[in-house]
This record gives sequence, structure tokens and C-alpha cells, in this order.
Amino acid sequence: MYIAITRQHLGDNYHGSVSDFVKYLEKENEGRDPEEQELFFNQTENDIDAQRVIAEIDANTSKLSKRDPKFYSIMVSPSQAELKHIGNDSEKLKQYTRELMKTYAVSFNRDKEVTVNDVLYFAKLERERVYSEKDKVVKENQPIGSKILELQHKIRAIKQGRDNGDIVKLQEKVRTLELEAPHKQHGKRIVPGMAKEGHQSHIHIIVSRKDVTNSRSLSPGSKFRTSETTLNGEKVKQGFDRDKFYHAAEKTFDKQFGYRRNFVETYHARNLMDKDPKQFFSALLGLPSNEKQAAKQLLFKAGIKVPSIPTNQAQLAYKALMQLKKGIGKAMESGSIGI
Repeated sequence: MYIAITRQHLGDNYHGSVSDFVKYLEKENEGRDPEEQELFFNQTENDIDAQRVIAEIDANTSKLSKRDPKFYSIMVSPSQAELKHIGNDSEKLKQYTRELMKTYAVSFNRDKEVTVNDVLYFAKLERERVYSEKDKVVKENQPIGSKILELQHKIRAIKQGRDNGDIVKLQEKVRTLELEAPHKQHGKRIVPGMAKEGHQSHIHIIVSRKDVTNSRSLSPGSKFRTSETTLNGEKVKQGFDRDKFYHAAEKTFDKQFGYRRNFVETYHARNLMDKDPKQFFSALLGLPSNEKQAAKQLLFKAGIKVPSIPTNQAQLAYKALMQLKKGIGKAMESGSIGI
């Protein structure tokens, strides 16, 4: 399970209103008949139209300055294994989202308990993901892509009379290069913008910075995890515990759907990899044989080769561990593995 919390972009693309972001989330509905479109939902309702989302989020910004984010985006991206486990069922994903938002609410540290009824949010299911420039397979295809682009420019110049050459031979070179691309999907070179195959369902959640009463700030972007501050001479609880939220998110999924999570799919493993790669690898090698084999298969499917490193801590190869960490980091970014 990969979950990312992002504050509202306060640049040229996403200014005060949530409308631009909602428009972006409507991209899969373009060209579809009304009955085929995927609408927004919240904790108690389905089939919420985009205009209502914009109206309610934009109106819920009391006492926020122009420089304050008015909303946050939460992307919930289950792994291929998790989606397969639930049959890529959209209704189950919506059920999970509603349970997830309960854990989101209780992750706030406040004097008055926060519940999901205090949170103003709207969520939307998307079924597709596309390759981006960050994906490993796109980067590895790039040298071939650059050569093809150069040839295509030359062909265009010849057709326009700005250059000389044999167009047929150049086109044949392009076809040969396409065949040489290391990564293809359905026989075609993988390029940015191409839809990824397999189950790709994920959820985007728009959550207001203010609670449903428009009077209390609920910011998951707070730099305080769980702490107290003094306001007007009184101690006040503040902060949002992201670690608590991420741990609870995967436990909620596992309990709700009876999913047996492998070590490399856990938030704990991700933390180990970030903070102590040696400990991560030692923990991986210390798994029972069947779990260790399953872990290596998950890593292999994500394009990560696990180096053969001795179990003796003193002999662990730092360079190999860093390569492993780099590979897992890229897989996490692209949603290939559910860490």
C-alpha cells in the first residue's frame, strides 16, 4: 500500500480554488457517457458531482490566508498484489477508503477527539495509471527514444525540403530501433503517457484543511507529530501523527480483507530501508524460508535484484545495499511494490 499526503499546490496551476485539481481528477470521465462516469464519494454518500466538491471545499476556508493550503490530497495506491486479493473490486476500495478516513481522523492530536464526522473530504476512484519520466522502464528506454526522435526530425525535414536523405531507409532504422527498445508493452516501446497494464485502481482524496464546521484547522501537513503548545496561557494539543496513520492504513486493509502482508510490503520495512539499509537486509535474510522467498519474488517483480550478501553484519557490502535501496525507492515511487 502506497499512500502519499500532498498539500495544495499554491503556484500557477493550483491556486486558491480546488477547481483545477478536480478538473484533473475528471480526466478519466472525458468522452464517457454519464452512466459510465466515476463520480466522487464521501463517508456516507456516493455519486457526488464535481461542482458540489468544488463548492464545499472552496467555501470551507475560514481564516486561512492566501498562502495557506486550503486542502490536502491523499493518494491511496494499493499494490498489484493487494488489488488482486480484492479482485480489483471498486466497491471494496471505497469501503476501505471510508475505514481509512476513520484512522486519518484519529491520527490528529487534539484536546477534543477528532472523528471522521469532523472531516470534510471527497474521494474519487481512478482505474488507470500512466508511465511517467520517473519510471525505471521509461528511463532505460530513453536512449533509444532519443535516437528515434532524431531520425523522425530528419524525416520531417526531408519531407519539408529542408534536408536531403532516403526517407525509406530512415523509416527502416526507426522500425529497427523500436524493436531494440529494452522495455515494451504489447509489442510497443514504453513511453511517458502510456497506460500501464494490469490492475491499476487507486483512490484520490481531497480533504479540507478546515473541519466540517469551518472553525477548526485539521492539517495533516503539520510539522508537529504529537505535541503541546501554549496558547493564551493554556496548553493545547497539536500535530498529526503520520507514522500512526500509515501503520493503521495497512493494518486496516489486512484486517478488512484478510490480507497476509509480506515483510517487504510493510511500512516498517520502508522505514528500515530509509533509515538503516543494513538492518533491512538482515531482517529480510532472517525471515522464514517461505516468507523470504515470497519477499524476493515481490522485489524481483518490481525490478529489484536482491544481492547475494553474507549474513555476517561485518561483511555486509555497503555499495550493494545502497543499490538495493535505490531500486526499492524507485519501485515505491512508481507504485510497483506496496511498501
